[in-house]
Amino acid sequence: MKFRELESSALQLNELYEKVELKRYGRVWSTTELALGFVGDVGDLAKLIQANAGIRDIDDCKAKLGHELSDCLWSIIVLADKCGIDLQTEFVKNTQELTAHLSSELEA
Repeated sequence: MKFRELESSALQLNELYEKVELKRYGRVWSTTELALGFVGDVGDLAKLIQANAGIRDIDDCKAKLGHELSDCLWSIIVLADKCGIDLQTEFVKNTQELTAHLSSELEA
C-alpha cells in the first residue's frame, strides 16, 4: 500500500470516529484531544518496546506492538491532516535534508 492510500484509509477511519464522537458527545475531538490520545498511545508503545527487548513481561507482545505502532501512525496522519500539513511532502523533504547532513558529516 502506498502512503497516499494509507493516508486515505486513516482519514476515512477518522470520519467514522467523528460520527461516533458526535453521537456520543455532541462534538468531535479537537486536535489537542487527538494529540493527548497520541501521547497515551506513545506511552503504551514505549512499554511494548520494553517488552519486545525483554525488560517487561507483556503477553502477545509482537501483535500488540504492531497494533500500537499502527495506532501511532494513524494519529500522526490525522494530526497532520487537521493541521494542514502534507505529511508525505514533509517526510521526503526532512529525510532528504537529514541524509544530506549526515552524508556531509561522513565525508568530512
